[in-house]
Amino acid sequence: QVQLVESGGGSVQAGGSLRLSCAASGYTFSDYSMAWFRQAPGKGREFVAVINRGGGFTIYADSVEGRFTISRVNAQNIMYLQMNSLEPEDTAVYFCAAGRFTTFQTETYPREKQYDYWGQGTQVTVSS
Repeated sequence: QVQLVESGGGSVQAGGSLRLSCAASGYTFSDYSMAWFRQAPGKGREFVAVINRGGGFTIYADSVEGRFTISRVNAQNIMYLQMNSLEPEDTAVYFCAAGRFTTFQTETYPREKQYDYWGQGTQVTVSS
């Protein structure tokens, strides 16, 4: 049974930091690209960051570039999102996702349908 379980969300003041974790089980973690998406109240789910299977290639949404860092440890089946300099606009439910695609184009990594597995999400709230 495939499971993706996010943790590490919470409430923080603007300028603060949080580290999200995504623990994977039930599939071969290193065979999948991994990503973070988020969904703010009243909005659709949006792409945040993606990392390739080996962990050496990453892409970020413009809104988080330079503030967030995605990483993974394949030996532990876990992925992270380090979030620094948080802003109220970062308030959202954050989801991790796994996809088998290996090419990173605008037709692949930002699109929800490219991902096979999803976690339940973790809430991040940033106050001003």
